[in-house]
Amino acid sequence: MDSVQLVLLGWAAAAVWLGLLWLWQKQRGDAGIADVGWASGVGLLALWYAWAGDGLPARRLLVAALTGLWAARLAWYLLSDRVLEGPEDGRYQRLRESWGERFQARMLVFFQGQALLAVLFSLPPLIAMGAVRPRLDPLDAAGALLWLAAVGGEVLADRQLAAHRADPANRGRTCRRGLWRYSRHPNYFFEWLHWWSYVLIAWGAPLFWVAVVAPFVMLVFVLFISGIPPTEARALASRGEDYRRYQRSTSAFFPWFPKPEPGSADSGARPS
Repeated sequence: MDSVQLVLLGWAAAAVWLGLLWLWQKQRGDAGIADVGWASGVGLLALWYAWAGDGLPARRLLVAALTGLWAARLAWYLLSDRVLEGPEDGRYQRLRESWGERFQARMLVFFQGQALLAVLFSLPPLIAMGAVRPRLDPLDAAGALLWLAAVGGEVLADRQLAAHRADPANRGRTCRRGLWRYSRHPNYFFEWLHWWSYVLIAWGAPLFWVAVVAPFVMLVFVLFISGIPPTEARALASRGEDYRRYQRSTSAFFPWFPKPEPGSADSGARPS
């Protein structure tokens, strides 16, 4: 089966999967399941490509394992943190209010858009599986090591944030522990970094450029569309001046050493 057929059949399956999740949210009243559907859809598509596609079997197995483990972890995190626990994500609550009676019809389109995004972001793993190098080599090892570092960093960031939130003394306060001291969104940074692992494995593959484009597309989504802007708007609404100080001192995305916050113990430690 050629790659075009693989992708078209995968798209049909993703559309059905997200359609079923749309019915689930219609009954349960929680549209946050769309995020779970996107992440799990990418992983399921990678497994499909590995089973029915072409390429070195060992490389197909490697990429399927990396993508499947990433997708399973992210989908479970989103499901447990944003769907099974607490109210519906604020983004979707605001859409319910603004769309009114048109909410469900527009949500159906939105869910199918998530299916299309799942297909688009499944292309880097597909291209990596089709790399023409005759055996597993240092590029595959480098990709796997980058994947391990990126996913490990994302897991660590999520756990540090969860530990901060679990302490009642931190209510209304911004997390500044661990990785969150160096980036306001280390989870997004490591999520973005993870996509470069497929670029390394895909080196020399036909349509290699598609694998390279994917991290840049993800960066646009994170920086300007569905990542940092709505997250920071909610943080400012709930934490106010504490989060504004955090914004002034801490890098938004790429980890870097923080600036002293005004009023902190070390704010006057450096000469002007």
